[in-house]
Amino acid sequence: MSHVILMALTPVFFVMALGYVAGRWHIIENHHVSGLNALVMNFAVPASLFVATASAPRSEMIAQAPLIAILGADMLIVYLLWYLFLSRLARASTAEASLQALTIAFPNLAGVGLPIMSALLGPTETVPVAVALATGSILLSPPTLILLELSSGKEKNDTKISAAQMSRALWHALNKPVVVAPILGILLSLSGLDLDSVTAASLNLIGQAAGGVALFLTGLILSAQPFRLDWKVVGATAASDMMRPLLVAAIAYIFPVPSEIARVSILLAAVPSGFFGILFAETYQVRSREMGSIVIASTVFSIFTLAITIGILFPQ
Repeated sequence: MSHVILMALTPVFFVMALGYVAGRWHIIENHHVSGLNALVMNFAVPASLFVATASAPRSEMIAQAPLIAILGADMLIVYLLWYLFLSRLARASTAEASLQALTIAFPNLAGVGLPIMSALLGPTETVPVAVALATGSILLSPPTLILLELSSGKEKNDTKISAAQMSRALWHALNKPVVVAPILGILLSLSGLDLDSVTAASLNLIGQAAGGVALFLTGLILSAQPFRLDWKVVGATAASDMMRPLLVAAIAYIFPVPSEIARVSILLAAVPSGFFGILFAETYQVRSREMGSIVIASTVFSIFTLAITIGILFPQ
């Protein structure tokens, strides 16, 4: 069991630590990472996810329906609860509450989930990651971007969302390659058409860089975030690393779900907080004192929670 955990987690956090050290020691600029981010989110990860989904047989893709339902419900519940908590009880701004909710509810599937699934189940078993990433992007990005568009408007006290704002937010959320690629791959898989070998080989060449570069980028982004530990950061870390997988386990226990889908869903839900919130914050120039700390704390704490999760779910 210890060997399985070490083989799954050590490479992931080693590469992430390399990115963190490279940023901290100023070997690579860590405040302006748009180039690396574009490589990961617009090319490497979309290529990897498209091949993974498009190459899957139709029966395998249809079998992912329970995973979509479980993880989709899990992420939406966590998002809504944290947003309401911050906006109603903690009196946070709409922008801050929406970005923190996105950070906590949407795990780092591209940076951490993809390499962990590859290490545990093999490099060809990445369809659940692609499906989960597409599900989270479609469900969580639009409401976050709508709230950001609303809060960035001139009329801060106007709670009405115009049709133009809604359309713009939906377009910004759904036209990203990391969202479009797995959706196209899923549609191609469901159509029953085969992905030709030349296209698959071409996309695989750039897609092979997805896991390592995404992990390095995660560490690089975290190295630029100031860290402060307070009760909000502790609560957010518990919500992302513990509440998310426990909620999925509860859903899988209540409803009849195949055991393999349940195990994979719980594992993906245990992945630490992602950095989409940080990237959106930079785009909309939202300054958050806690979001970077949440991602750092969640990532570090996930070393233990992921080890426990893997030990329980994948003992051999």
